[in-house]
Amino acid sequence: QVQLMESGGGLVQPGGSLRLSCAASLSIFSINAMGWYRQAPGKERELVASISRGGSTNYADSVKGRFTISRSNAKNTVYLQMDNLKPEDTAVYYCKLDTVTWIAYWGQGTQVAVSS
Repeated sequence: QVQLMESGGGLVQPGGSLRLSCAASLSIFSINAMGWYRQAPGKERELVASISRGGSTNYADSVKGRFTISRSNAKNTVYLQMDNLKPEDTAVYYCKLDTVTWIAYWGQGTQVAVSS
């Protein structure tokens, strides 16, 4: 059973920063893409950022220039550095992993709240 351990969420003031981490219990050789999604109350889950096996990244327009996704192959971990946070970034953030056979696994979610 693949497990994804997320950490780093919390409460931050507008303009602040947070760094999310997601560690996978799966060999890096079995991992294809990894990414972060978020779901705000009353809204559908949406892609925030993703990073491919080769390191190519993709971002939602709403976070471009503010969020940075990266991965450590040595630690089987993906990170999301979130800067200049806005109240509209408030949501539950989920880590997603796609295996090389395109089976998807999700983390349990971590709450991010941006408020003064």
